[in-house]
Amino acid sequence: MRKEKVGFFERNALVLVVSGQLTLQTASECVSIKKGEMLLIRKNQLGELTKTPLDGEDYQTILICLEEDMLRKFALEEKIEIGQKYTGPNNIIIPGNDFLHGFFQSIMPYVRRSEEKPPHALGMLKVKEAIQLLLHTKPELKEFLFDFSEPHKIDLEKFMLSNFHFNVPIERFAQLTGRSLAGFKRDFQKVFGMAPRQWLQDRRLAEARHLIENKHKKPSAIYLDLGFESLSHFSHSFKKKFGKAPSESLH
Repeated sequence: MRKEKVGFFERNALVLVVSGQLTLQTASECVSIKKGEMLLIRKNQLGELTKTPLDGEDYQTILICLEEDMLRKFALEEKIEIGQKYTGPNNIIIPGNDFLHGFFQSIMPYVRRSEEKPPHALGMLKVKEAIQLLLHTKPELKEFLFDFSEPHKIDLEKFMLSNFHFNVPIERFAQLTGRSLAGFKRDFQKVFGMAPRQWLQDRRLAEARHLIENKHKKPSAIYLDLGFESLSHFSHSFKKKFGKAPSESLH
């Protein structure tokens, strides 16, 4: 079992679980899919992936990135027009059907023989086929796939309090709240009364203290989930802030 704290999904992606289980945890939802199931993941969101082997099989997925340039080109070719901004769910489980399963079977040879990369043109054809099949399966995905608007300015305080534990650069937080970096820092100072880096450090350490003292969590079990790079960095920061090591705070 492996947990990945990468955090930022920059582009739309379609995932098929070949074997095992994939769990996506975001600030607002938790979605799990198993063998033979598919998930469409929306761009511009923060999340955590947990990959779990099941039934004695290795964990295996196929992920197809739906690049923005490709989607724009597809929309032009197919004369697709979108009037309003997409407001539906960020992550959609795609019902299995013979067409989609047949599509994934057709790309298995490329996955299994990854040393023989298919020509770029063939790869693009396969991605286009995936888009066509998604629209055939769920025509309402048009709004999901072809929304090219920028993230609008959202409630900074609410967003940061929900997502502070994700270990991503300040630039990503700015982008996801619909602001330039300078605008983000300016608004952040107004809302929280301090710079983003300082607030993130303080908020993560306060949460760590709560988990250790009140929930009796071990430092080694929480430091990654709170956005710290290493246990030693976490311990040093905790001691500097509270005057004692995290292990000393355990009751």
